[in-house]
Amino acid sequence: MKKILVVVDMQNDFIDGALGTKEASAVVPRVISKIHGYSQDCIYATRDTHQEDYLETQEGQNLPVRHCIEGTKGWEIRREIADAMPGAVIINKPTFGSVILAQELMERNQREKVEVELVGLCTDICVISNALLIKALLPEVRISVDPKCCAGVTPQSHEAALEAMKSCQIQML
Repeated sequence: MKKILVVVDMQNDFIDGALGTKEASAVVPRVISKIHGYSQDCIYATRDTHQEDYLETQEGQNLPVRHCIEGTKGWEIRREIADAMPGAVIINKPTFGSVILAQELMERNQREKVEVELVGLCTDICVISNALLIKALLPEVRISVDPKCCAGVTPQSHEAALEAMKSCQIQML
C-alpha cells in the first residue's frame, strides 16, 4: 500500500499574501515536517492558478481579490515547501478542486493500492473540495486530512469543513 500526500495550495498568496492569514502562516512548519515523512514519488501538490481576467470569472465575481495569478510571486508555492518536495507532481487547477488530481490518483490506485492524506489551504474551500472529489472517485480508498496541517479562511470555517469531511467518511488524523 502506497501512502500518498496531497499538499493543497501552499502558495504565497494564501500564506501571507493577498488572502493570507496568521493560521495559514502557522501551519507552514508542520506541512514541511509532514512532507519529510513521505517518499518524494508519493507527493502531489496543487497550485491554485488564475489568469489576468480572474475578476471577470464567476469565482472572481464572488471573491473579488486578485490572487494566485499565474507567474506572480503570490502564485508560487512557498519556497521552503517547494524545496522540501522537489519530486512532487504539481497540478495547476483553475478552481477549488482538481478533477485531474483525482483522476491521476484513481489511475495510480489501479496500478498499486494507495491511501491518501491531504494537508494545506484552505480547509473550507480547496482542501474539502479535493478530498470530496478524491473520495467520489475512490470510495474504498482511505482518505485522511491532518487538521494540524490545514488552515481555513477562519478558524470557525476550518472546523465546519472538518466536520463536513468527517460526515463523508474522510478520516481526521
